[in-house]
Amino acid sequence: MGIRSKRYIQESQQTNQTPVSLPEAVKKIKTFKSVKFDQSIECVVNLGIDTKQADQLIRGSLSLPHGVGKQKKVIAFCEDSDIEAAKKAGAIEAGGDELIKKISDGWMDFDIAVASPKLMGKAGKLGRILGPQGKMPSPKNGTVTADIVTAVAEFTAGKIEFKSDAGGNVQVVVGRQSFEADKLIGNIEAFVSYINKIKPATAKGTYIKKVCISATMSPSVTINM
Repeated sequence: MGIRSKRYIQESQQTNQTPVSLPEAVKKIKTFKSVKFDQSIECVVNLGIDTKQADQLIRGSLSLPHGVGKQKKVIAFCEDSDIEAAKKAGAIEAGGDELIKKISDGWMDFDIAVASPKLMGKAGKLGRILGPQGKMPSPKNGTVTADIVTAVAEFTAGKIEFKSDAGGNVQVVVGRQSFEADKLIGNIEAFVSYINKIKPATAKGTYIKKVCISATMSPSVTINM
């Protein structure tokens, strides 16, 4: 673990692991001293799933009701007839063979890639490049879709992607410290509610074990959901 700042240590002393209500948690996070930028607020949900079982892995995407305060750079693997519409919807690059070659040659200045099912046969060759970075389009998180224009618009506006890690945690950005408290609360409630909705049928015991929120440079606060 790296050396913690005096500010971080002082803020840690203001928290404990006793769960508090969501409004209290958000209020606490917003009182932490600001650094030189508008910190992202992240929500981590620890799940009672067996990550060794493929049918219990959690993965998906969700548009939060109040956005996340940051636009994403989105590209679209699509047919020529959809290129113009995809760019109007917000795609920084769109197309087929030329875009695939551009990425194969090393260009990676984007956050999310969406693809038409018809283009996945060609885009699939980029798996060894995009896969390790989590940028490979997949039907499971809504980035492979026939409705390219809607997907580009949603992900550009901040639609979040998520997947469980080896420890059964799902972590996403739910806003920024400058957000009004009610907007952060709304986003967190929407995210946790959606995670609960997609509970795997084979998951046993307590499903949502712990929920925490934290700012980029601040300690976490545990929530009683």
